Amino acid sequence: MTDEVAGSGPSEEVGDRDSGQEAAEASADRIARLEAEGDVAADYLEELLDIADIDGDIDLDVEGDRAMVAIVGGDLNLLVGQDGEVLEALQELTRLAVYRETGERSRLMLDVGGYRAQRRTDLVALAEKVVEEVRASGEPVRMAPMTPFERKIVHDAVAAKGLTSESEGEEPERRVVVQQA
Repeated sequence: MTDEVAGSGPSEEVGDRDSGQEAAEASADRIARLEAEGDVAADYLEELLDIADIDGDIDLDVEGDRAMVAIVGGDLNLLVGQDGEVLEALQELTRLAVYRETGERSRLMLDVGGYRAQRRTDLVALAEKVVEEVRASGEPVRMAPMTPFERKIVHDAVAAKGLTSESEGEEPERRVVVQQA
């Protein structure tokens, strides 16, 4: 009986280590899968850049549960387009290329020439301005139509300031409405 009690302590520790090890392995598998998505996307984008004869380098990263791919370099305005329309299409094409290769749907995020990074900064500033307007007037504010990427940034910024927001309308006219909590 003493052996059983003595034996149960170490086996529990091993069980705890096993679950910790399983979590670490799952995290490593997730990161490896996202890195593989990034590699497929980079290959696709490099080929596209070669075909279009556009200079650019590909940067890969993993943030949270997404592969992040950025094209950086010279004049990349053609790949961004007006209001990021070409960038959105290019991101969808890249996600399709990843799906074709891996068989899994990708949530990969593409940035070109820092457009999305700058847009994020601009949208956070706009959201903070709208939050102050809502606080001052007490009335909801309907913002201009935005892409899902843009709406997510605004929703997060509004929530961080303690107000609420929701999306209304149908694409491509879907917009954020900011209101008191």
